[in-house]
Amino acid sequence: MKVSVIGATGYTGFELVKLLLRHPRLEIAALTSESYAGKKISEVYPALSGLCDAVLKDNDMEERASEADAFFLCLPHKAAMEAVKTLYGKGRVVIDLSADFRMSDRALYEKTYSTRHTAPELLKEAVYGQPELFGGELKGARLAAVPGCYPTSVIVPVYPILKEGLADKSFIIADSKSGVSGAGRKPTLGNSFCETYGDFKPYGIFGHRHNAEIDHILSRAAGEVGAVFTPHLLPLNRGILSTVYLKSQAPLSEIEACWEKYYGGRRLVRIKKGGETPSIKNVAGTSFIDMAAFRRGGDLIVVSAIDNLLKGASGQALQCLNLMAGFNETEGLI
Repeated sequence: MKVSVIGATGYTGFELVKLLLRHPRLEIAALTSESYAGKKISEVYPALSGLCDAVLKDNDMEERASEADAFFLCLPHKAAMEAVKTLYGKGRVVIDLSADFRMSDRALYEKTYSTRHTAPELLKEAVYGQPELFGGELKGARLAAVPGCYPTSVIVPVYPILKEGLADKSFIIADSKSGVSGAGRKPTLGNSFCETYGDFKPYGIFGHRHNAEIDHILSRAAGEVGAVFTPHLLPLNRGILSTVYLKSQAPLSEIEACWEKYYGGRRLVRIKKGGETPSIKNVAGTSFIDMAAFRRGGDLIVVSAIDNLLKGASGQALQCLNLMAGFNETEGLI
């Protein structure tokens, strides 16, 4: 299968290129970049020298559509809508890493992102691209909306617990920490080395856009949900660790059995038991999510760790395509 990466020079695009190079069933047809069109991708990322020296093309979707069977869109939020409309309209498979198709509710998207959705007819066509929970819907689909990195770290462990009625849906507090790469490759003062090194702070309190996504998807499990989500910036280059506080009367064994029911045999979900705590170091550079549960009285604490660029973005995107194309879901990932 021929695939293209639209926006290949951001962090998620770079990770995708590396993954695609080792995938046994996929061939890179084209890589694009508005900023570096005409240059080789190995000039932008010298680590790819001798591995991938493709010349970057522009983002003319009418031209690019004829070059591949499937497209990964690593474009900013709001920029992906027209590209998806063009590619999907031409019968191509599209895996969108932006937020533009993660919410099936148009009004919620427009409120959250303060912009008009220009392809609302495709919101119902998009499958939320969390493979372990919605893999059945992904099989045969042509449009996947890859989840945000923070939402992945919260939704994967919490969704089954709410779905099975094992926790109070009215009390969900998600405390999440991310490395600096979560802000993208474009340099800003706040993300510079001197500003982040040796510091640790929350941001987007009661206002981060991923809160709406978390609520939207968890509400599919248990009716209306309103989680309290607070992100923090870690002085690391990559990784996310989330600690989620819940109220539950279910014994720990029942929580872990619930996870086994949903994720048993799924290679990319690792359930930690016996007091072992997930950590960023053990998932960095992989597409695994590690998660563990801890209980005292009626208090339940769930901890998860992912690599924000892989399980939180590019790795999960490839996992989606594997399912959409009928491949083994872990091909190119393990």
